[in-house]
Amino acid sequence: MNHILSLSTPCVLSAALLAAGFTPADAEAGSRRVVRPNAAGGTTATAAGAWHGPNGGYALRAGATSVNPDGSASHRSGLSAAGSRGSVQSSGSATRDASGQVTQSRSSVATSATTGNSVHSSTSYGTGSGVTHTATCYSASGAVIACR
Repeated sequence: MNHILSLSTPCVLSAALLAAGFTPADAEAGSRRVVRPNAAGGTTATAAGAWHGPNGGYALRAGATSVNPDGSASHRSGLSAAGSRGSVQSSGSATRDASGQVTQSRSSVATSATTGNSVHSSTSYGTGSGVTHTATCYSASGAVIACR
């Protein structure tokens, strides 16, 4: 299941940009990607991007992926976006060991600019344990509320 390392960042980033009130025509983008050898004899690629939207909105994303000669790999990434509708922050990581065992996790917080309410979610995956997802919603004052 090597595809598990693809954390679907384009989809997550697109959702974050839309949630923050961006449209593709609104954003000005800049990015940087660097690939270099790593200490394990493999390759590490790092990437970062920044988007600026109307009325002060922004999105930032950074990530790094390492692939080693023994077949092991690791990935970590994060994003932050804010705009007229609210904000979102998300970070995650994934690893694959030399035998192909995969673990992955991502935590995200999205906050409404209108109400101040937020949702805190966490998703994890393990080759032996499958997918686990939790989400808790909070009012602007910090009280747990029903997610809807």
